[in-house]
Amino acid sequence: MSPSAETVVDARGVRRVFDRAVLDGVDLQLKQGDFVALLGPSGTGKTTLLRILAGLDAADDGQVLVPRKRSVVFQEPRLIPARRVWRNVVLGSRNPRRDRKKAVTALTEVGLAAKSDAWPLTLSGGEAQRVALARALVTEPGLLLLDEPFAALDALTRIKMHDLVAELIQRHNPAVLLVTHDVDEAILLSDRILILADGSIDVDVAVDFEKPRRRSDPRFIELRTHLLERLGVS
Repeated sequence: MSPSAETVVDARGVRRVFDRAVLDGVDLQLKQGDFVALLGPSGTGKTTLLRILAGLDAADDGQVLVPRKRSVVFQEPRLIPARRVWRNVVLGSRNPRRDRKKAVTALTEVGLAAKSDAWPLTLSGGEAQRVALARALVTEPGLLLLDEPFAALDALTRIKMHDLVAELIQRHNPAVLLVTHDVDEAILLSDRILILADGSIDVDVAVDFEKPRRRSDPRFIELRTHLLERLGVS
């Protein structure tokens, strides 16, 4: 089932149990164009929630309404080495040769048109992750799920990826859920930050000052301090 045209994600009372209840009554609503970051210590269920929204896992209880078109970018690019870059972008296509133009257009958006015929193993880490982003956006998803997609990148590449993602999200306008451990990253990119703790959403705060944001901004520092305190970091 899909949510209404206005609400892209409507999850209510989501519960997922392994040896314990990792998610225990999570409520989450996203509208088109929302960019939400999800923080929380390891083991609190952030990736579990993302996988449920992606359709890669099932909730034990609760209601989950998501759009039919949704994409995930993981921490690893997950490219197939035996397929050229452009074929990785339209992976799953029934007629990839017909969709080559679409793949090249998506690669152009991420600055990799010249690499369309390259093999994945010839790419740098940042380039491979840009291919993964092109693959995620080529289908024009209503929901884009980002599972720590910048964690394995060096600091300079991460900054460039932040700028690229912000530009692409503004252009394509999906609802976005970013799972991250990086508080600064959450503040730089998102419009709303959630903290998951004890199986439910413990903090839900709007980031309502203008972009691009600077770490030296007193509002940035105040919000960062607040979030770290809620995460148990003094």
